[in-house]
Amino acid sequence: MTIRVLIADDQEMVRTGFRMIVDSQADMEVVGEAADGAEAVELARRLRPDVCLFDIRMPRLDGLAATRALAGPDVPDPLRVVIVTTFDMDEYVYGALRGGAVGFLLKDSGPALLVEAVRAAANGEALVSPSVTVRLLEHLATPRPQAASPREQLTERELDVVRLVARGRTNEEIAGELYVSLSTVKTHLGNVQRKVSARNRVEIAAWAWESGLMR
Repeated sequence: MTIRVLIADDQEMVRTGFRMIVDSQADMEVVGEAADGAEAVELARRLRPDVCLFDIRMPRLDGLAATRALAGPDVPDPLRVVIVTTFDMDEYVYGALRGGAVGFLLKDSGPALLVEAVRAAANGEALVSPSVTVRLLEHLATPRPQAASPREQLTERELDVVRLVARGRTNEEIAGELYVSLSTVKTHLGNVQRKVSARNRVEIAAWAWESGLMR
């Protein structure tokens, strides 16, 4: 299956670079490009790409607002948005992830990480630049237990999985650290998503920090 990608950035050189990286992969193709956020939202709704790569600072509508419009909590059929930006600012990262983005990369992360993020998003996973993952969650998350109580009590093993997700571990790494199978990790994550009303592992990680679990 070919992963269909939409690129939105106000710099033509950046769009060209991303297009070359994406189109060089046998399982990916760029289906659209936008120079501003409003055009990105219109194209995304019309083309329904598998993954959207959005910059943050764009004319007419910034990347955060575009992300909320396409992947926010109230969107019934959200698209998968990965933010790729120059700006390593905590409020941007946190705003993007809470707005529904499933990934956040810095533009200097390199082609390999960009490709990995696209594949992760297409597979329902999430990828955040390692340099910002733990820092952004730890720095920004003010514990709000009253707003983050799970629907059901998490088991001790589910809490172990959540803590490792919040530390940026992959499913494979979690399986190795807890001495369980990969399918068991995925089962725990599915249960946690249901219990804390999270749509992906990024929201699970945010919940872990907000609820005070990581303190």
